[in-house]
Amino acid sequence: MNRPISYDECNCFALRQAARHVTQIYERHLSAVGLSAAHFTILAKLARTPNLTMMDLADAMVMDRTTLVRAVKPLQRDGLISTEPAAHDGRTFLFSLTDKGEKTFDEAAIAWRAAQDEFESSFGRGRAKALRSELFDITE
Repeated sequence: MNRPISYDECNCFALRQAARHVTQIYERHLSAVGLSAAHFTILAKLARTPNLTMMDLADAMVMDRTTLVRAVKPLQRDGLISTEPAAHDGRTFLFSLTDKGEKTFDEAAIAWRAAQDEFESSFGRGRAKALRSELFDITE
């Protein structure tokens, strides 16, 4: 007989619980700009690296393409992201921020900084930096 799962030993449970908690902080701040944390991260990636293909953006976000398509649609609808066919292949589309997307991202970056400061103030700046490093190691 299998022993019952102990949630205090479950990495997945701990990570998902922590992710929900941290996401709530960021969502509270970003809601003033009308963005979710997921939408902000997509805009942030495109602000740093414009003209990404769907595959490159999905890989960077560690998302499957179907999930990314659902996340990108409202950003396209709201005029924050443009989609242009690639010059080398009309079936490949490139995603970039529009002028409105850049303005929204700039406003959202202020809200993001407030969320970042709130989290780091309660968790500790050094601990937060070490945590980010460990978490990025998981996805590399």
